[in-house]
Amino acid sequence: MQQALVDALVDLLDLESIEVNIFRGVNPDEDRQRIFGGQVAGQALVAAARTVDDDRPVHSLHAYFLRPGDPSVPVLYEVDRIRDGRSFTTRRVVAIQHGRAIFHMSASFHVNEPGYSHSDPMPVVVGPEELPTREQRFAAAGLDDRWGPSAIDMRYVTTDPLQRTGPEPPTQQVWLRTNGELPDGPVLHTCLLTYASDMTLLDSSLLPHGRPPEGELMMASLDHAMWFHGPFRADEWLLYDQHTPSASGGRGLATGRVFTRDGRLIANVVQEGLIRRIGPS
Repeated sequence: MQQALVDALVDLLDLESIEVNIFRGVNPDEDRQRIFGGQVAGQALVAAARTVDDDRPVHSLHAYFLRPGDPSVPVLYEVDRIRDGRSFTTRRVVAIQHGRAIFHMSASFHVNEPGYSHSDPMPVVVGPEELPTREQRFAAAGLDDRWGPSAIDMRYVTTDPLQRTGPEPPTQQVWLRTNGELPDGPVLHTCLLTYASDMTLLDSSLLPHGRPPEGELMMASLDHAMWFHGPFRADEWLLYDQHTPSASGGRGLATGRVFTRDGRLIANVVQEGLIRRIGPS
């Protein structure tokens, strides 16, 4: 993807303030039936962060996707200032379209302070430079990429989804970064990771089952939670290590760990989503 597409994604997360606690989101010019969930989550986090002092980075968020978003109209984000404490700040954000809530999020922000430190080690995997790009993946599969270049450069360490023919182990790993250099500012980089974290995680819940043919499956994010453990840049390579511990009742659960190239664990992610069969059993 060229820099222009990265700029478009940055614009997507550049919310316009209407009132003190209300923000209007921008939708990208894409041919989609519904708004991508990661977009709403990323924009909601931007809106929350706009009401918090810069010395308090977000450390966790918990969100629910309530209704499909309409890409033809803007999304309004209402921010409720739940708490402003000495160390922690809490915000609740409701995304609204057509007078109804389509998404809500609680986010907590924490001043930087010293404390105990430990983390999981990073898995040993091949580097992103040794893996095929999106364009190369689609060409190898003999498919047309109808969405075109993505704002996020993703390189699959495990089996390429375009090449999967049957059940796989319940784990997948993906290198990701934005396609192009970004401005400084931790809020932007955190919101872009929030955006990207929704792109592949639910897919991992299908790994043990093999993906059904196109048109036989309905998938949608239901809830999404993230915990952030330290600074990072979204325009540098991050390893997204994903695992699915369970699927049942038309829902799949997936977890993810995000590492920097030098092995620091900077985020944990948990998501449950709808994976409903709509074709023959």
